[in-house]
Amino acid sequence: MMLRGLSSGMRQVRAQGSASAASAARPLPLLARGNGVSSALLSGAAPCAAVAAAASLRPLPAGRGPVLTRAAATEAEPASETFTYQAEVDRLMDMIVNSLYSNREVFLRELISNASDALDKARFLSLTDPAVLAGREELDIRISADKEKGTLTIEDSGIGMTREQLLSNLGTIARSGTRKFMEAMAAKGDTNLIGQFGVGFYSAFLVADRVRVQSKSPEESKQWLWEAAAGSHQYSIREDSVKDLVRGTRITLYLKEDAAEMADTVKITQLIKQYSQFIAFPIKVYAPKKEPRKVEDVEATKKKQAAADAKAKEAGEEAAKPVEPVMKTEYDEVWDWRLENENKPIWTRSPKDVSETAYNDFFKTTFGEFLDPLAHVHFNVEGTIEFSSILYIPGMAPFEQQNMMQRSKSIKLYVKRVFISDEFDEDLMPRYLSFVKGVVDSSDLPLNVSREILQESRIVRVIRKQLVRRSIEMLEELAGKEGGEDYKTFWEAFGRNIKYGVIEDTENRERLSKLLRFSSSKAEESLTSLDDYIGRMGPAQKTIYYMAADSVAAARAAPFVEAMVAKGIEVLYLTEPIDEACVTNLAKYGPDKNGPQYELVDVSKEGVSLDEGEDEKKKAEEVAKDMAPVVDFLKKALGERVEKVTVSNRLLDSPCALVTSKVGWSANMERIMRSQALGDARAMDYMKGRKIMEINPGHDIIVGIKTLLKEKDEDRARDLSELLYETALITSGFQVDSPKDYASKVFTLMKIALGYDILSEAEEQAAAAAAPAVAEAAAPKAEAAIPKVEATPVDAEVVSDDPWKKSA
Repeated sequence: MMLRGLSSGMRQVRAQGSASAASAARPLPLLARGNGVSSALLSGAAPCAAVAAAASLRPLPAGRGPVLTRAAATEAEPASETFTYQAEVDRLMDMIVNSLYSNREVFLRELISNASDALDKARFLSLTDPAVLAGREELDIRISADKEKGTLTIEDSGIGMTREQLLSNLGTIARSGTRKFMEAMAAKGDTNLIGQFGVGFYSAFLVADRVRVQSKSPEESKQWLWEAAAGSHQYSIREDSVKDLVRGTRITLYLKEDAAEMADTVKITQLIKQYSQFIAFPIKVYAPKKEPRKVEDVEATKKKQAAADAKAKEAGEEAAKPVEPVMKTEYDEVWDWRLENENKPIWTRSPKDVSETAYNDFFKTTFGEFLDPLAHVHFNVEGTIEFSSILYIPGMAPFEQQNMMQRSKSIKLYVKRVFISDEFDEDLMPRYLSFVKGVVDSSDLPLNVSREILQESRIVRVIRKQLVRRSIEMLEELAGKEGGEDYKTFWEAFGRNIKYGVIEDTENRERLSKLLRFSSSKAEESLTSLDDYIGRMGPAQKTIYYMAADSVAAARAAPFVEAMVAKGIEVLYLTEPIDEACVTNLAKYGPDKNGPQYELVDVSKEGVSLDEGEDEKKKAEEVAKDMAPVVDFLKKALGERVEKVTVSNRLLDSPCALVTSKVGWSANMERIMRSQALGDARAMDYMKGRKIMEINPGHDIIVGIKTLLKEKDEDRARDLSELLYETALITSGFQVDSPKDYASKVFTLMKIALGYDILSEAEEQAAAAAAPAVAEAAAPKAEAAIPKVEATPVDAEVVSDDPWKKSA
């Protein structure tokens, strides 16, 4: 970890009001971050050989490496030493200055984080040496801006740096990461790489043309000034002539023209709230505020006095006494230090010290919710990997139910209380838990985390496993609450996510299956768990039955469940598209890991056994033998449309039903897959279940067909078979191949019900169809029989007078 210092000089300088103080208050000191820098600072030792080898102090070989020159000292200014960047570092600086423009706001996060590290070190060293804090015991970070001069100053009262530490920390990039950083940046050009290789300080050049660092360490009496310009190949270090720092570092950024907004206190406050609001040390921004002041409203007082005088005159009195002056409120703009990180990270506290109200308020403030969460869990993981987290289950689903494939922003990732991103949900949580909101604060991850690092990091894998485990435990606790109203609310909002988790998360499938809830034939108005279902099973039942349909009403009316419901066998009603896929992936369920496993069986498929006794089985065999002629005829009449025809033991009111083979889609799944916009026609043909017709031997229609076969009236039996098959398609959940033909058959039946003689009507229609042909054939003979009449020509008579007038 890296530490830097800030001084109380900024406040003292502003109090003096001098020009030099104003400029001093603008600069902001901060140390570069990185593995090499951190260890060097924590040890407090001079740079080791590895640092010196990479630093700009090594001898100049063949025109390459840092060049040290001394500027002539004057009485007004101490001697200045100028160093030339190494070729690698020079190229790196050029990349930062000229190539990276996306998300430039990270510079403030980096500099504040560095300042926090410096304050941390100062506090740590003060435990053994209280003199470290002498002269300024307050540990804080102060930020000020000057729009006119285009500067931004960040100052901390941390440990500060000596000349050697300035050279080690700011004169070079992290010990061994420079080349890797350059290669990564050349490939991606992404500012998210800053921080991973110890170049956090250099993010300042994303927004600044020139950077000045003033630093004072308690290890020596001198205050030092480091300065560099963007695009320059050199930087300089000299003793600072403005010796106003008691301890710490001040960094002054001379902003680029296109980064002028960074001198706006509103923008600075916004960035602090976004990235650094949970930093352990106070962050204060020098900003204006409105202070009320009471002053006399002269005009209103005059009017009030005039009214009083007029009233006195009417009463015949002398002039009225002076009235009380009318006061008004005016606001003065006062500049002062304003604390911007008042919110405290409650995840760093012990769970027993945080009230329920505090948890709820934090949830609503952090995630913009207005309802209290249904549940929360707060835990700290310690050991090889350390992190803290608070997870919440929201009180309601979002108004726009999120797409399962859409990236969510529910988990906020912090590193040492510094906000990193809320776009790493997929790496920290599986998609089915995307509704869980929370914060994760790790001390082991690098400050700037990229998606590649998260995907490859063992730390992230450990964090992810813990988050999933704790989330499931939270759900189990919610499900076990007395009354169950909270879990019912949760299930209505996020039940689909749990079903999706059963499909996706094989490792936690068993635990997630205990959270499932469905309607059933014994709990249509409420929901039942699989454990409750098993608890209601009869002693002979060894299977969990389910029926997939569009609704509870459709499932209840399905022919497959008739006999089961009548015999008291409970059937789960799966009414959502994801339900069938969920239970198919689950396959078996057992409430106890070492107990019996119950197979989940679709009642719309073949081979469903009702656990009948020996007598019932014997009777069924006799019935099947008696109905063999009907079975054979139906198979012959329907041909390839059905794989086979069997006698059913699960039909009560329906004459027949079409079930599917054990392998392949059910009717419900086939309907769902047909509705897919991008469905694969080849997969449809391959996955369709083969249709098997099961007939009810006791139904009047089946008995009627049997009678027709005995009477050798196969034509009528065949017509009934066709209509029976197409009707069974509808009642079993399939689509009719030709709705028009089916409708025609239904209309014919309706005419018969209304008393029409269909046979006579058919004969008349046949005769009418044959009549034109007969008439056409007979036409020549009729024409020959009629004698032709020759027309006789007559002379036309011209009438000149109108006969109607004569008669008038």
